[in-house]
Amino acid sequence: MSLLTELKKTTRVVADTGDILSIEKFKPEDATTNPSLIAAAAKMPVYAELVDGALVAAKKQLGASAAPKEIVDHAIDELSVEFGKRILKIVPGRVSTEVDARLSFDEAGTIAKAKKLISMYESAGVGKQRILIKIASTWEGIRAAEKLEAEGIHCNLTLLFGMHQAIACAEAKATLISPFVGRILDFFLKKTGQASYPPAEDPGVVSVTRIYEYFKHFGHQTEVMGASFRNTGEILELAGCDLLTISPKLLDELDSKEGAVPRKLDPEAAKTAKVERITVTEATFRSMHQADEMATFKLQEGIDGFTKSLVELEKQLEERLATLG
Repeated sequence: MSLLTELKKTTRVVADTGDILSIEKFKPEDATTNPSLIAAAAKMPVYAELVDGALVAAKKQLGASAAPKEIVDHAIDELSVEFGKRILKIVPGRVSTEVDARLSFDEAGTIAKAKKLISMYESAGVGKQRILIKIASTWEGIRAAEKLEAEGIHCNLTLLFGMHQAIACAEAKATLISPFVGRILDFFLKKTGQASYPPAEDPGVVSVTRIYEYFKHFGHQTEVMGASFRNTGEILELAGCDLLTISPKLLDELDSKEGAVPRKLDPEAAKTAKVERITVTEATFRSMHQADEMATFKLQEGIDGFTKSLVELEKQLEERLATLG
């Protein structure tokens, strides 16, 4: 059996891509997108018709007097939802659709954008139970998620690097968190000058393992989905995690190799592990975040990166809009 088939026995595999053709190939349970992935997919010739359709729909809905920026802003939401709809025709589970990264520190703005996206999905006949609204794990983002979850809108808290973020998300009753494995590894490789880490000692793997054990030990219902992998060793070391979201390149590597995949993360073992409870208030969150150099840097870097992708996508759509007349 392939490593991918074996992995699926203990972990729900999610495709980390906006490329619908890749999702069709690997048949994951769920799929996640983000601004970088949507922007990359939007540049592919195969999706040119989809991009044009989003622009035309936005222009029609907003009227001829709408400014190009207003049309493009709405078209990006149309595009995100259209990719989501097409993905949901392939996967049996859920799709994660991300809120504008520029709203990461804006609780009210995040809630408004989330409700708009859910409304657009519902207008297209997609129930909110199949959507995860993806929000950055800032204090404000977590508070927005808490309010959205109370209204039955499920959330995926992303750009998560520290235990303080994870616990705050669990206490807010978020549906799912996406701790970033590979980006944590990137930070420590650069900081230490090491060329690599053995998979079991990979700082990203260690971080997700600690979060998983904490959640299962204290009975938190929030699911853990490891994300942002750099190699298959990281993935296999987290076999047994609730979910893992994996890029097409690494899915292909796992699918092309055969072997056993022993379970590494186990909820029963976590229940008996020695774990200290941490109560995360806003003061605790901000203090722990400030003290965590890696989480502070990587969270802001991630927000900045997704913002850059959105700005590039906006520019691309503005140029495309001008050609549509």
